[in-house]
Amino acid sequence: MIKPTPNPPETDTTSPYESLDSKTFHEAAERALDHYLNPFHPRKPLLKPNTRYLIAPGIPSEELLADASETLTCAKTMATDFAGLVDGSQRHVLLGIAQLIMLSELAVNRALDNLELKTETPL
Repeated sequence: MIKPTPNPPETDTTSPYESLDSKTFHEAAERALDHYLNPFHPRKPLLKPNTRYLIAPGIPSEELLADASETLTCAKTMATDFAGLVDGSQRHVLLGIAQLIMLSELAVNRALDNLELKTETPL
């Protein structure tokens, strides 16, 4: 019986990963392994954060939640008012958006209430 391949099969001695980008490939492989096998490994951010709309560090959570609550209230009012100007399915979409904003506002207000309760309880 004749085998269609030599015994043992011939192998190519060069690695498929030895190319101009082998350093890039190695770094990508290390990042992938760290991501899946070492999730607590500190990672550097992939993108530089945009500082155009940066909230200054050190602002208390209570202030941030109060501002978010006011912003959501304004957004809900705008969506509801605009829904009164349109008809049909667009009105339903706008009222749905207003309801989602209202639910977000309720969640932020509850978080604000919880935060205020924690600061008022004696230690």
